[in-house]
Amino acid sequence: MSASTDSGARWDVVVIGGGNAGLVAALSARRHVPRVLVLERAPAAMRGGNTRHTRNIRCVHESADAYNSGAYPFDELWRDLCGVGTGPSNEKLAELTVRESETVPQWMSDHGIRWQPPLAGTLHLGRTNRFFLGGGKALVNSYHRTAARTGITVAYDTTVEDLRIEDDRCTAVITGSGEIRARAVVCASGGFEANIAWLRRYWGAAADNYVIRGSRDNDGRVLAALYAHGADRAGEERGFHAVAVDARSPRFDGGIATRLDSIPFGIVLNRDGRRFYDEGEEIWPKRYAIWGRNIAGQPGQIAYSLWDAKVRRLFLPPMYGPVRADTVAELAGRLGLDQRSVTESVSAFNRAVTPGGTFDPTLLDGCATRGISPPKSNWAQPLDTPPYFGIAMRPGITFTYMGVAVTDRGRVLRTDGTVFANVLAAGEIMSGNILSTGYLAGFGLTIGSVWGRIAGTEAARQALESDDPW
Repeated sequence: MSASTDSGARWDVVVIGGGNAGLVAALSARRHVPRVLVLERAPAAMRGGNTRHTRNIRCVHESADAYNSGAYPFDELWRDLCGVGTGPSNEKLAELTVRESETVPQWMSDHGIRWQPPLAGTLHLGRTNRFFLGGGKALVNSYHRTAARTGITVAYDTTVEDLRIEDDRCTAVITGSGEIRARAVVCASGGFEANIAWLRRYWGAAADNYVIRGSRDNDGRVLAALYAHGADRAGEERGFHAVAVDARSPRFDGGIATRLDSIPFGIVLNRDGRRFYDEGEEIWPKRYAIWGRNIAGQPGQIAYSLWDAKVRRLFLPPMYGPVRADTVAELAGRLGLDQRSVTESVSAFNRAVTPGGTFDPTLLDGCATRGISPPKSNWAQPLDTPPYFGIAMRPGITFTYMGVAVTDRGRVLRTDGTVFANVLAAGEIMSGNILSTGYLAGFGLTIGSVWGRIAGTEAARQALESDDPW
C-alpha cells in the first residue's frame, strides 16, 4: 500500500525505517492504535535495510529444542555481552535487552516467522542463536505479510529529511514530497555507516578504504535531524560492528556473503607481510567482529588471510575464490606482497607452533604458539601443506553504534535532560545505548526486536494520550 503525504494525512504512529526494528515497532503499535504508517526509503524490491543480510538472532533460552542445541541462560548471555569490546554502554538498558530477549522468539513466531535447524560452520551458533528460515529477506517478507493483514500502511521510496518539532513534540515528519502528521514517531532508520563523509570525521582518510556491508540508505539523515533538534547522544564516535570482508566486495550492500571466516585457521598479515594480532584469541562468534577494527588500524586498511590445504574445507569458502599457489613465496607474489617478508613471517610462525595437542576447530583447543609476538592462542598449526591460499581483506562496516540516548521506554532523551514527548527510537539508531566497541553474532537483531517492541508499544501509548484534536 502507498501512503498519501499531503497535509491531510494523519497517523497515530509513524515509523521511520522498514528494517527489523521498524517492522517490529509497527506491529507492536498496531496492537493498540489503528493508523500506523511505515516509511521505507528503499523501493519495495530492496526493502528491509540491513535486515536483508541477517540470518539469526541471539536470545536467552533455558533448554534445547528443535532449533537450539542447548540452554543459553541469562547469566551466560550477560557474561558474553560484557566480554566483548569494553562491555555494555548502559548496563541498565543492556540488562533489559538481555532479559527481554527470552520472549522474542515466540513473539516472532506469532507474527509469521518460521525457523530452521542451526547451520553448521565457523561461527558455532547452534546453541546460542536461533536461525530464521530463509534468512533476512524471508524475515522481512513475513513481517510485511503480517503487517498487511493487520492494516499497517507502508510507503516506499520515501526519504525523511527532517522532523517538525514544536516544544517537546514532533508534530510531523518531513519528506521530499510533503509533511506527514503523526501523534507519535518511532525512528528506526539505522546508523550513518553509508555516510563516508561522516565516518571521516572520526577515522580520517582511512574511511575511504572501508567497505559498507549494508544498505547505502543508512546515511544518518534522521540521526542528524534528531541531533539538530537537541537529541542527546549515546555510543562512541568510533563504535561500529565491522568484520573482515573480501577486498573485492562491492562498496555498498554486499551483505553477509562478503564476510571471510578463514582467519582462525591460518595467519593474518598486513601489507608489510607481518602478523599483528592473535588469530586464535577466542571462539569466532566472540571475535569475528573485532577484525574489521583490527584491519582498520593497519597501513592502508588492508590485510591478508593465509591458510593451507589442511584447513581449506573447515570454513565457508570466500565468495570470489582465494588466490592459490604451490609455495608461500609464490602466494605472496600473487597477492602483491613482498615475498621475503611473507616467507619470513610464515617460517617464524611455523617454528613457534607448540608440538603436540589435538587440533579441534569446534572449541578452544589450546594448540598455541610459543615465543612469538603476537601469539596465536588456539588452532595454531604450521602452514606447511600445499597448495597455499590467500585473500586480501578490508574492514566491512555493518552498522555504526553512535546514536540517540533513550529511556527504558525507548523515548529519545534531549541534551537538557528532558525527553521528547512522542519521539522514540529502536534498532541501530539507538544501539550505542547497549554496544560499545564489540559485538556478538546475532545481537543486532536482538536489539532491534526488543526495542522495536518497547518503542512501538510506547509510541501507541503516547498516541492514545495525545490531546491533538485532529
